[in-house]
Amino acid sequence: MRHRTPLAATLAANSISTAGTSLTLIGVPWFVLETTGSAGRAGVVAFCATLPVVFAALIGGPFIDRLGRRRVAVASDAVCGLAIAAIPLLHRADALEFWMLCALMALNGFAHTPGNTARYVLIPDLAERAGTTLPRAASLFDAVSRGARMAGAALAGVLIAFAGSETVLLLDAATFGLSALLIAIGVRGVGAAEPRKAEAPVSLRTYGAELREGYAHLLGNRLLLAVVVMVMFMNGTDQGWNAVLLPVHAEAELAGARDIGLLTALYGAGGLTGALLYGAVGHRFSRRTVFTVSVMLCGAPRYLVAAMTGTTLPLAVTMLLGGVAGGMLNPILTTVIYERVPDRLRSRVAGALTAGCEFAMPLGGLAAGLLVEGVGARGALLAMGGVYFLATLSPLVFPSWRTMERPEEAAANGSGKGPMEAAAESSGKGPEEAAGREDSVDGKPSTPAEVSSSAPSRRVPAP
Repeated sequence: MRHRTPLAATLAANSISTAGTSLTLIGVPWFVLETTGSAGRAGVVAFCATLPVVFAALIGGPFIDRLGRRRVAVASDAVCGLAIAAIPLLHRADALEFWMLCALMALNGFAHTPGNTARYVLIPDLAERAGTTLPRAASLFDAVSRGARMAGAALAGVLIAFAGSETVLLLDAATFGLSALLIAIGVRGVGAAEPRKAEAPVSLRTYGAELREGYAHLLGNRLLLAVVVMVMFMNGTDQGWNAVLLPVHAEAELAGARDIGLLTALYGAGGLTGALLYGAVGHRFSRRTVFTVSVMLCGAPRYLVAAMTGTTLPLAVTMLLGGVAGGMLNPILTTVIYERVPDRLRSRVAGALTAGCEFAMPLGGLAAGLLVEGVGARGALLAMGGVYFLATLSPLVFPSWRTMERPEEAAANGSGKGPMEAAAESSGKGPEEAAGREDSVDGKPSTPAEVSSSAPSRRVPAP
């Protein structure tokens, strides 16, 4: 049981943090619409909240390794909690200016990314300590996150309707504090979570070299690059949906914040179901087939249904089914990424992946707000949904997706290289060096990223 505690604590902390993020996802746009009445300003706030996410991901990988994954996760949640709590407190004091709201959301976005990355890259090591397989741990990580997202969304809708958006933001701040406490206590003593003692002295030159190493690994693997490009467009349009399109649609056509919470919770419930289904039986089937079907069903239909109907039921059914499809995606992507990235590079490559996958998110919220004010809500829904649909055609078009199957299967059918070969090609080292066996964290050699035979984001960060 002692070896399972760090994994359980990390899963619990991530679920609590994710639930809080759902509160922010609904509470902040509704707060902006309540206080300003402007979809354009909601888009500006979304832009300010997500642009620092990309910047933090671009530069954060080596920083996470040097400071330690546990410390980064704790500090990240603490800063996010203070930034979110300041919004309702300043508003109640009648001191909150619009630029302050933008600045606080920017600080939240900048601080949130390193913590997410730190928790994410710990999962393979914690799964090995707990004696569970990587696909099962990846599915569990995604399942509890989606369940938390569902619960947070439902709670946000109810609280906004009965207590106001300010209460939602205060509760969100409290969830960050609890997440930080769980990581601080539950992951203590885990070698992979502590600072890398053997790193070269800090300097701009060494920091830049470490960043380049992570990006070189990503650019040297065509499958990971294809994942980044596709998820970048999906996350960008999703940001427009969450920050602007759904709140505007709910305010004009549905029952307001209550229906936002209901719809987001249904999508989360579907996602939880999909993640659990994949962990139970989905991993027995072709990864590429499951992924291709799921990615085409998970997002684009909801934009079309929202544009064509003004009632809750059709959109609710669409989002529930889309959530089931979406729940299949992250366990697949997470497993693929863990297989192809050695532990020594995991934080750096995860930062590069996050930066790429979330690169379009600042523009997504801003574009959605401008589209609503320019062509109306229906036109904006159709335009953003069209972008989403085109992005999800990628697995059918580009041959690099054929290498998504398990490394041994890909090698057997000649469809691609195994993860160690890819690491060796991108780093210029032999397979054992690229796997990170020359590095050591806690007195024993680092192991390759795959700990069994089997992601955006956002996670790779989840779509």
